[in-house]
Amino acid sequence: MALDQSARYANLDLREEDLIAGGKHILCAYKMQPKAGYGYLEAAAHFAAESSTGTNVEVCTTDEFTKGVDALVYHIDEASQDMRIAYPLELFDRNMIDGRMMLVSFLTLTIGNNQGMGDIENAQMIDFYVPPRALQLFDGPATDITKLWSILGRPVQDGGYIAGTIIKPKLGLRPEPFAEAAYAFWLGGDFIKNDEPQGNQVFAPTKKVMPLVADAMKRAQDETGEAKLFSANITADDHFEMCARADFILETFGPDADKVAFLVDGFVGGPGMITTARRQYPNQYLHYHRAGHGMITSPSSKRGYTAFVLSKMARLQGASGIHVGTMGYGKMEGDADDKIIAYMVERDSADGPIYHQEWLGMRPTTPIISGGMNALRLVGFFENLGHGNLINTAGGGAYGHLDGPAAGAKSLRQAYACWKAGADPIAWAKDHREFARAFESFPFDADKIFAGWRDQLSIAA
Repeated sequence: MALDQSARYANLDLREEDLIAGGKHILCAYKMQPKAGYGYLEAAAHFAAESSTGTNVEVCTTDEFTKGVDALVYHIDEASQDMRIAYPLELFDRNMIDGRMMLVSFLTLTIGNNQGMGDIENAQMIDFYVPPRALQLFDGPATDITKLWSILGRPVQDGGYIAGTIIKPKLGLRPEPFAEAAYAFWLGGDFIKNDEPQGNQVFAPTKKVMPLVADAMKRAQDETGEAKLFSANITADDHFEMCARADFILETFGPDADKVAFLVDGFVGGPGMITTARRQYPNQYLHYHRAGHGMITSPSSKRGYTAFVLSKMARLQGASGIHVGTMGYGKMEGDADDKIIAYMVERDSADGPIYHQEWLGMRPTTPIISGGMNALRLVGFFENLGHGNLINTAGGGAYGHLDGPAAGAKSLRQAYACWKAGADPIAWAKDHREFARAFESFPFDADKIFAGWRDQLSIAA
């Protein structure tokens, strides 16, 4: 049996509202289940000890100061597996160069060694609260969707839906086909991103691809009279490699460099990659791709942290936008209630599963939706979320349109306009050809979402 540390690392007399009012702790809420034979409070206290100042035995180096920065279990409910811990701000590592907080330290303590403890069956963080002093010490986003709206010539308040795509297939294309695929979409849409495996592959070297994409952007802008946006993947293991890619891309796009976002695989790459991009290139929109997160955030997982926690951390780090899932409307796991993820990253005041968070003016992080979306699925998605101030990257939803990617892009825009107008989608389709053709392009979805569409659109389609 482990040493019972509940006398030191638990204080169930502490009140959550007092801890929040005091502003000296980061609070974390977990779903925790101890292994058979271990008491809930004892296991929780051991978890808090391992997350902060504790060891499995009494050690001679413990002094009164050390005890003063213990993490404390302040609430448990064994029936619902609800465990909450208060972490004093002094526990967390700070930068030498500027005194600011770092996400790696937060993760090291709150989901570090405690994930492998012998008396814990499983534990997953489902929410956390950041007090004002800690918010001041995290970078937060340097730029947000208002910059993109401004570039696109839109209002910076409620500027609306940004229709985007992903160059498919996922692996990418050779330089010339890649650039032509981008040009074809830009004739109807706004935003194109690299898919996460695309970078400097042997068949598509960055130094060959990017000049062609920059030229495609210029041509599309000339032809449409509209600004276009590109999100370039600069993910790499090495800080200097990331910067080399970023510098080359900015130099290549030249006068259009402000229209380039930087995509970083923030889950597999970790906080260091996000912070490198955030701090080295504060003028660029930072696009957080979360590929791989399902290994711990899936609803089937009982360890690590949830997708909600991942997204909240991304805003603290400085992501301008993060993929938030399709909330049950696309091909990935999720359901309609996932909209609280979008609300937490985009609003200045929001409720999480456990804690209310005031962001105190920290810039918002844009919800980016991707994965199986097309014009037919978008109307219901907007209705559920309640707004369309986001970026949508629809791969098949654009390139799978029968009339090509430009028409696919226009169908996405028309879906947003349909929802915005409060119109009946089938009636709307009769006056909007690209949207109407989406019904024929994606008949399985059309049958599922709009029963009877074939008869009603027999002429228009």
